[in-house]
Amino acid sequence: MPEISVTVLVDSPLDVVYDLAKQVERLPEFDGNLQSVTILERANSRVVSEWVGVVKEFGQKVRWTEEDLWDDAQHTCRFKMIKGDFDQYEGSWVFSADGQDRTRVELQFTYEYNVPLIGPLIKGILHKKTTESAQGIMNALKALAEGA
Repeated sequence: MPEISVTVLVDSPLDVVYDLAKQVERLPEFDGNLQSVTILERANSRVVSEWVGVVKEFGQKVRWTEEDLWDDAQHTCRFKMIKGDFDQYEGSWVFSADGQDRTRVELQFTYEYNVPLIGPLIKGILHKKTTESAQGIMNALKALAEGA
């Protein structure tokens, strides 16, 4: 099962970075591989959202509904797909102070996506796009937080 892991250091306080990351509905502003993220439910530490990603090379969309469980005390988020096109999709965000006004952000997730017949070709492109998206999200979070 493919695994993506991205870490970034952000020159901004932990609480600022963490609060920005919780605004998942803004992610399509910064990631061209995401068409939309729609919040279905936001209650306390639980967020349920619908995601639509695009594999432009094949004109194909990937849809899923995700549950995020945010832990404000630990500055973490565990997420998983509750329905959608992936066979499996889950991971975590970990935010930690790295000095007085610096934050380490770690994003890690695994996924499984099977498409009959053309699966291997799409899997390779999907892995590349998913890695690019993860890095793009982290870069955008860094830019937003450092500009805040």
